[in-house]
Amino acid sequence: MSLSFSFESVFSVCLSCVMFQQIGASLMSSNVGSGLFIGLAGTGAAGGLAVGGFEWNAAWVLIALGWIFVPVYISAGVVTMPEYLRKRFGGQRIRIYMSHSCNSVMYIFSGALFIQVSLGWDLYVSTVVLLAVTALYTIAGGLTAVIYTDALQTVIMVIGAFVLMFIAFDKVGWYEGLLVQYERAVPAITVPNTTCHLPRSDAFHIFRDPLTGDLPWPGLIFGLTVLATWVWCTDQVIVQRSLSAKNLSHAKGGSVLGGYLKVFPMFFVVMPGMISRALYPNEVGCVDPEECMKICGASVGCSNIAYPKLVVELMPMGLRGLMIAVMMAALMSSLTSIFNSSSTLFTMDIWQRIRPRASERELMVVGRVFILFLVALSIVWIPVIQTANSGQLFDYIQAITSYLAPPITTVFLMAIFWGRVNEQGAFWGLMVGLVVGTVRMVMEFVYSTPSCGEADLRPALLKDVHYLYFALILLALTALIITAVSLCTAPIPEQHLVRLTWWTRHSKRERVELEDPWARGSKPAGSDPSTTESEGSDEDTPAWWKRAGMWLCGLSHVAKQEMSEEERQALERKLTSIEEDHTWKTVCNVNALILLTVNVFLWGYFA
Repeated sequence: MSLSFSFESVFSVCLSCVMFQQIGASLMSSNVGSGLFIGLAGTGAAGGLAVGGFEWNAAWVLIALGWIFVPVYISAGVVTMPEYLRKRFGGQRIRIYMSHSCNSVMYIFSGALFIQVSLGWDLYVSTVVLLAVTALYTIAGGLTAVIYTDALQTVIMVIGAFVLMFIAFDKVGWYEGLLVQYERAVPAITVPNTTCHLPRSDAFHIFRDPLTGDLPWPGLIFGLTVLATWVWCTDQVIVQRSLSAKNLSHAKGGSVLGGYLKVFPMFFVVMPGMISRALYPNEVGCVDPEECMKICGASVGCSNIAYPKLVVELMPMGLRGLMIAVMMAALMSSLTSIFNSSSTLFTMDIWQRIRPRASERELMVVGRVFILFLVALSIVWIPVIQTANSGQLFDYIQAITSYLAPPITTVFLMAIFWGRVNEQGAFWGLMVGLVVGTVRMVMEFVYSTPSCGEADLRPALLKDVHYLYFALILLALTALIITAVSLCTAPIPEQHLVRLTWWTRHSKRERVELEDPWARGSKPAGSDPSTTESEGSDEDTPAWWKRAGMWLCGLSHVAKQEMSEEERQALERKLTSIEEDHTWKTVCNVNALILLTVNVFLWGYFA
């Protein structure tokens, strides 16, 4: 087994140096960004408490991350999720399929919308300003900077959000007042002969009707778990935080802490969203298309402005500035996570396939340029989000995830738990799942959700099959294809699966790596003496403008000292060890049980 620690470890996992406190806070802030403040509060304003189940479901999957997925990833010695699939299956088809990220546009739109509502700036001016600052921050920094600033930003977000929560609850008359006022939150201008202006009768219940509910309870429990497994257990943005832990116990502790933190968004995001509709029904609860266009620029509804509206109207001047800082911190946290991870995936999983002998300097520069490409692509996609899914940003996020994530979730689950799965089965399962999911996604954009009072002319596949149910169907279809193709083709020999599955994670046997035809005859740039010498042999100090450009790209003009073979092997053993101290292992297990017990109680209380 061999790992390349020169570029990959520094660029991606900072050599396993992070404590569980930072990991838990970073897991929270990477997921609880401006998109969640805007989207979760908006859907809460439109439909009530049920959307909070998305947050509480995360606790179960975070435990799965720390206790099931991370041990396999660590023992496999990988730093990216596509790299795990390459080691597990061989070849490059699946790895390249996985090397993408499409969440950045959601965070950009939500952050720009917040500035538009709170400061009155134009949406696209807000977008450009935010992206300029965030891209510079990400390009000049790296994952280490992202993780530690995430921890600080989490504190700022939670404090600011709790302050607004108490102000909002006091304004509405606390929970008893919300029960009364939300039911009366009807806009002054309605569409005749319709009921879409009325709040849902089941707004204060999480479990909704399995057929007519906006979030049916079987989908909320089972379908949502499929999406959550993709987000928390296979998405590079999230998993790289746990892989940066000092050891497995710290990774587990980070998962438990993250699960505890995910309890709170129901109270400081979802309920304030409902309060916003109760206090400002004409703006947040508007249903007339012409009126909605005047208020927020989207004819299908303005529930997305629920949280910004609350900040602008209720917060005193000084605290309003604090909340703007909170939202900008959340935005930067989310975007820097996505930009950094996407850059890492593109550079390590695609560019190195094209140029196997690329130097470390070239890889760093290419990664930074790819960030700029993501910025431009995200701006182009913003108009699509404005009109998608009844104007509810959170529904847009979850619907798109339901169409694209289940095949990936299926491949990872089967790769970890069933050694018989091979590359052909995984690849064709992904392809069939991608085609079916893409067809549903295209239909979603072609047949947009009708505005209030319009006839619903969408095909039955759209209007009758909820996206959470579709996620379950797609999971089952992908699993069926993977199983059938794998059983009809040759299995992967056992010597190639050592420490790559749940059942072999503790094995001490030598693993024979599957052949990587792209990397044949290539070596990491840092191990090429000629490359190292050429990059560090200049005796003269570079000009100031050259040093500034190198700093911007995360490079140094000082020659690096190469590790000896013994040091490299020792580092490799440390980074792939899943041994735990018995005391801390017990502490993590007990805390995990407490977390899940609290979670079950909350589901039952608000069911």
